[in-house]
Amino acid sequence: MSDTLAPTPPGGAMPPPEPVFYVPGEHHPKNGTLLGFWIYLMSDCLIFACLFATYGVLGRNYAAGPSGADLFDLPLVAVNTSLLLLSSITYGFAMLEMRRNRVGATQGWLAVTGLLGLGFLSLELYEFAHLIHLGAGPQRSAFLSAFFTLVGTHGLHVTFGIVWLVTMMAQVNKHGLIPENRRRLMCLSMFWHFLDLIWVGVFTFVYLMGVLP
Repeated sequence: MSDTLAPTPPGGAMPPPEPVFYVPGEHHPKNGTLLGFWIYLMSDCLIFACLFATYGVLGRNYAAGPSGADLFDLPLVAVNTSLLLLSSITYGFAMLEMRRNRVGATQGWLAVTGLLGLGFLSLELYEFAHLIHLGAGPQRSAFLSAFFTLVGTHGLHVTFGIVWLVTMMAQVNKHGLIPENRRRLMCLSMFWHFLDLIWVGVFTFVYLMGVLP
């Protein structure tokens, strides 16, 4: 507060005093970002729960068309699953190197994770193109509509995760492993492992159970 009095304007009316705010401590909690991201993951869980429930209801409605036993190539899907699970392991190595403050090693493991994710997406797009070529597109039956929606939504999440990963690599390259980048990499880690968990459910519920008679 200043001891100097403000000049009185003509007419004698004093201007209203400016409000003064006192904020003790930090305005944002330290773990606010992680808490918000957990809330986002819970909302994503609800989305996938609805998609799994929809597939559970429509998964046997073939409309006299092909079933999962006729269409699914389990060896190809197993390779695809292995790529995504390996990417989760390599991301874990990246987080270990981040804790050791090794920028180069962190970037290297992030790059390997991104390549494995791209391999997963490539095989998934190949599977979709092959099914459509066979005339088993999403409009063929309720089963295929539910299948393409569930698997495609997961694929869109993986695509977003790869874009996020590339962005984080650029940020780490520019600013290093500053606290902000460490926090963002932690959020991406939760997101990536969440996608792996969802895919294990897809592989079991859609593919393995889909080939049963």
